[in-house]
Amino acid sequence: MAYSYKCSISFGLVYIPVTLHAAVKTQDIGFNMLDKKTMSRVKYKKTCEECGGREVKQEDIVKGFEYEDDKYVVFTDEDFEKLKTKKDKNITIEKFVDIAEVDPIYYDRPYYVNPTGAENAYALLLRAMEEENRAGVAKAVLGNKETLLILRAHGGQMLVNTLFFADEIQKNPAKEVKAKCSASELALAKSIIEGMSGEFKAEEYKNEYRERIKEAIGRKVAGKEIVQAKDGALNAAVNLMEALQASLKGLQKPAKKAVRKTAPAKREKRA
Repeated sequence: MAYSYKCSISFGLVYIPVTLHAAVKTQDIGFNMLDKKTMSRVKYKKTCEECGGREVKQEDIVKGFEYEDDKYVVFTDEDFEKLKTKKDKNITIEKFVDIAEVDPIYYDRPYYVNPTGAENAYALLLRAMEEENRAGVAKAVLGNKETLLILRAHGGQMLVNTLFFADEIQKNPAKEVKAKCSASELALAKSIIEGMSGEFKAEEYKNEYRERIKEAIGRKVAGKEIVQAKDGALNAAVNLMEALQASLKGLQKPAKKAVRKTAPAKREKRA
């Protein structure tokens, strides 16, 4: 999706012009495809299938829908714009919901919402959603795609998340798990969860594999071999109870030895 969109938010008769800015960016390390023998760049060209493989320039490419075999209808950007209503171009909040009711599986891409006018109305909506712990559900056409959206307050800022439609969520192909656990196993599992509990702080988690790739690139450039990454082996216990007990024991901190305090020596009185 695009980096930003100019649109507006409306709830009731309140209208707020805004710009949506992408809240995330990719940090992937890019690799080029090379010919193994010549080490030359491999490039992908857009060619005409029935024109002897002639390369087609981007400005000469149009969008076509195949309604029968080898028969197409062409759509231009103007055609798509004609299909949009004023409501489609506007983020119209249709309902306010409890944010906890929205399953995270529906979340797609987040955007920051910056007002380009009607800042009082923006601040009012933001504060009301924060204090009521509500999020606004809306739809809009972003680009050439109708998108389900949710507006939410987070840390004093307003964010919009694109959501997947219900028919885009696939059923879990995994088989139904019918295994049962004992009361003692459940108690141990709960103890492990309690021992591993803490606050979520995103800054604590780093992309370690990406850092190892960067280091490996440096070694390759310097003509050195890549060193095998070292890590502790995962020793899966055969017995579930043994695994739970060992896991819980690993979380327990060794008790500190008490330091024995000695009373200060009494000074002798001088005659």
